[in-house]
Amino acid sequence: MIHHLTVPTDGPACHEITGDLSAWLRDFGAVQGLLTLMIRHTSASLLIQENADPEVQTDLLAWLDRLAPPSDHPSMGWITHTYEGPDDMPAHLKAAVLPTSLQIPVEDGRMALGRWQGVYLVEHRRAPHQRRVVAMFQPL
Repeated sequence: MIHHLTVPTDGPACHEITGDLSAWLRDFGAVQGLLTLMIRHTSASLLIQENADPEVQTDLLAWLDRLAPPSDHPSMGWITHTYEGPDDMPAHLKAAVLPTSLQIPVEDGRMALGRWQGVYLVEHRRAPHQRRVVAMFQPL
């Protein structure tokens, strides 16, 4: 079973998609199996992260900005890929260190996530985008 999820974004943020994925699994009657997710972009990521305290996402995004600031930052003068804007190459770098695909076991129709875990699409670009995630469920 394959599903295409579109997530509208409006600048760097963590968008929780756990509920959308849970609803899809429930709607078609998933029981036991493996959920595989892949984002179809090179400047955004997927992540399993804490969903109880929003400060976790705030701190994660701040850390990513320290890790790879915009290409017009003095520390990033070595970047050559700049024609798509100062946030583009840093977005590719961020996507290189965060996962772009995930695999999550499904037990009794639910993702086997921990109590405080959620699935997130992490947007790295400043401009609005329509991000697409491919979800595939493989029953056991």
